[in-house]
Amino acid sequence: MRDFTVLAGRILLALIFILSGWGKLGGYAGTQQYMASMGVSGALLPLVLFAELGGGLAVAFGLLTRLAAAGLALFCVLAAYFFHSNWSEQIQFIMFMKDVAIAGGFLVLAAHGAGAFSLDAWWRRRRK
Repeated sequence: MRDFTVLAGRILLALIFILSGWGKLGGYAGTQQYMASMGVSGALLPLVLFAELGGGLAVAFGLLTRLAAAGLALFCVLAAYFFHSNWSEQIQFIMFMKDVAIAGGFLVLAAHGAGAFSLDAWWRRRRK
C-alpha cells in the first residue's frame, strides 16, 4: 500500500508542473510577457520549462527523484515570492500558500525518495 501511495503522490505532485509547462510552451510569447510584467526576465522561460516539464516528468517517473523534488521545491518558493507576494489580494495569498505547501510536499519526497515503483528503484535493483 505504501508504494502505491508514494506513486500516486508523485504523479499528483508532478501533474500540475507537467500541465503548466505544456501550457507555457503553447503560449510562449504570452508567458514571456507575463514574466516581464512581474519583473522577471522572459529570457528565463527556457529554465522554467525545464523545471516544470523536466522536473515534473522526472518526479512522475521517479527518475533522479530526490534531486528533481528538491529543485521543484526551490522553484515553488521562488514562484511564490516573485509571482504571488501581493498579499493584499486574497487570491495571491492563497496562491502563495499553495506554492509553499507544494514545496513542502517536494521536500518530503526529497527526504524519503520515490518508493518501489520508480525508475530510481528499478535502477538500484538492476545495479545489484
